[in-house]
Amino acid sequence: MDKRYIVETETDGNRIKDVRKKLGLTQKEFAELIGCSKPTVERWEISDRKIKGLIAFVVAMLERHPEFLEELRLPQREYPRRLYYMYKEKVCTVIDVDELNQKVKIINYVDNIMFRAFGTNNNPTYEEYERFLESRCFPRERDKIKIYLKELDIPFYDPMLIIEKTEGRMEEDDFWIKVEK
Repeated sequence: MDKRYIVETETDGNRIKDVRKKLGLTQKEFAELIGCSKPTVERWEISDRKIKGLIAFVVAMLERHPEFLEELRLPQREYPRRLYYMYKEKVCTVIDVDELNQKVKIINYVDNIMFRAFGTNNNPTYEEYERFLESRCFPRERDKIKIYLKELDIPFYDPMLIIEKTEGRMEEDDFWIKVEK
């Protein structure tokens, strides 16, 4: 036998539906999880044919390891503001912030500390959060800063306002910040 892995290459609609229900997901939620449309999930679930492709592997993995779903689940927001520290289109760190009470809570979704918003620090202070925001903006001391602020239609230097306009994008890297309101 030349195979290196024993993986399932086909499944059926009943199995997809059973796994989805055991996970407690609607068709829409399941579609979002696996990156397809709700009509695709509907079509699979009513099909009496074998369904081939990556979905067979995904269903088998979720059937064997339903706890993996918890590792992926985005927790409810704890504080009024939520930011996503991104690398290209991958969520690296979720940051919940209570600016009024100066509290910060983060959840890392990557193991590589170079891709985490706060590196090895899993409990940043509010001051560290403010420094992080400022690191994703042009420097406060930048020459002709009033011109940059005017171009962004921002009345004064405020890292959060700048990030809301620029997504914290820097020319030299692929990291950015998505702000959820």
